Amino acid sequence: MQAKAVHKQARISAQKARLVADQIRGRSVEHAMNILNFNTKKAAELIKKVLNSAVANAENNLGADVDALAVSTIMVNEGPGYRDWE
Repeated sequence: MQAKAVHKQARISAQKARLVADQIRGRSVEHAMNILNFNTKKAAELIKKVLNSAVANAENNLGADVDALAVSTIMVNEGPGYRDWE
């Protein structure tokens, strides 16, 4: 049973977000939230919102126990590039 949450059009580089995503991959949700709460990077706030959304999806749609959840996969892909206005 897997819950999913997606954040699109994030205004941060994928390389910076991957640094935070690598820290929580494979950890329990409680441990991942502790890591994100004490991380000062902008990507940590964005990933924390997505993780909270995935936990809520698992709890409400799948009836999962929140204490038993873990971050199985987390992916950070590149979005559209910035436009160069002149």
